[in-house]
Amino acid sequence: MTGIEVAVGYMFAWLVRKAKYVAGRADAEVDRSLDAGMDHLHELVSKKLGQDSALERAREEAEAGQTEPSERTRRRLTDSLEDAVEHDQDFAHALNNLVTELQAAAASAGDGASASGEGQAIKGSVHIHAEGGSAAALRMRDVTIGSAPDPHRPGPEQG
Repeated sequence: MTGIEVAVGYMFAWLVRKAKYVAGRADAEVDRSLDAGMDHLHELVSKKLGQDSALERAREEAEAGQTEPSERTRRRLTDSLEDAVEHDQDFAHALNNLVTELQAAAASAGDGASASGEGQAIKGSVHIHAEGGSAAALRMRDVTIGSAPDPHRPGPEQG
């Protein structure tokens, strides 16, 4: 995961928290250093991107109650930040420093679990158990249990 993808995640988290503040549902226990860092990140990115449509869409999604940006909004915001980083080394340096500080603050606050894209973050213990020839996982796609049939050997129904 690149620093820009992490920054997008923190930006959206800030937008979600801001929407909760506006709605009067903010968590009173938010870690102050993490909160201050996210405020600074928002200021830095908002100043650089201005009225960027991806940033506006992310704000709309957060205000609508989404806890994660849509994949399209995430991609668009990532592209906007990558473009800004490519054209402004001072911005790139400041963004990288803020992301590093935010990751350290999140880890020290005991909130070290984070994920983006199709990842899953879990804080605490997880126990996954399968028995009797079954399969278990947090996320599972197509699974074959047992050996696949031998394509060179006909089965009983083929004679």
